[in-house]
Amino acid sequence: MPYFGQEPPGLVPEVFAPGVVSQLGRHEGAVSFLPTLGEVYFNANNKDGEAHIYFSKFEEDQWTPVETLDLTGGQIEEQMHPSVTPDGKRLYFAAISSDLTYNKIWYADRLNGSWGSAKMLDSPINEGQVFFPNQSTNGDLYYFNLSSFQNYRASDEANGFAEFEPVGLEFGVHAFMAPSLDYIVMNARNQEDQDRNDNDIYVSFRAIDGTWDRPINLGTDINSTASERAPTISPDGKFLFFGKDELGGAGDADIYWVSTQVIDNLRPVVN
Repeated sequence: MPYFGQEPPGLVPEVFAPGVVSQLGRHEGAVSFLPTLGEVYFNANNKDGEAHIYFSKFEEDQWTPVETLDLTGGQIEEQMHPSVTPDGKRLYFAAISSDLTYNKIWYADRLNGSWGSAKMLDSPINEGQVFFPNQSTNGDLYYFNLSSFQNYRASDEANGFAEFEPVGLEFGVHAFMAPSLDYIVMNARNQEDQDRNDNDIYVSFRAIDGTWDRPINLGTDINSTASERAPTISPDGKFLFFGKDELGGAGDADIYWVSTQVIDNLRPVVN
């Protein structure tokens, strides 16, 4: 029973797992699934405002109660942006200090059905302040570098992702590569109205020459005058997930999901 038994949404976003994952008064964000869809991971701020990773598993025909997942064993105060790799063998995440002076990419490997001890990724990409890691189906690692305020792509995992370069997007934060590799979703401050300060979800499609088209706003059915952020795509490519601030919610933010048909409907027609 994937997705907590919820009826899949269509072209209108719905709150994901209300009362279980999306809870009143809590600020939830990025979500990720095991490829089997039998485990879900997401980050949320607790009552003290600290960011932690939470999870639930589908066992014995039911979803287990949501629990906190402390991957660093207390070495780093806060953890966020969990992202399971397409093969389900590794879980990347951002480990951050409470004063935000430390933002690094860590990972834990899958061992006998659970995650082993986490460690910081030994790679030049961690020399900056980085977060929101996600590995694409071709093995490239995408992440955001806060120091240069750019999205990057790192390749060559055998050498510790030593080779990296800017993705080449015109703008955006929290870039996530679709399983199909032909589009990237991200959030950015609304680009259409300079008087607005909220974030919207955008999509950039890969052009014929391999570059990325200018990001397109997903429109008012997805975006609002509140902020939408941290978009991810389900492993099967069928659903877009994102965090959304609730209007008048005093810091409350829920996770929403919607069919990726909303993205396909924006796809440029190639003649």
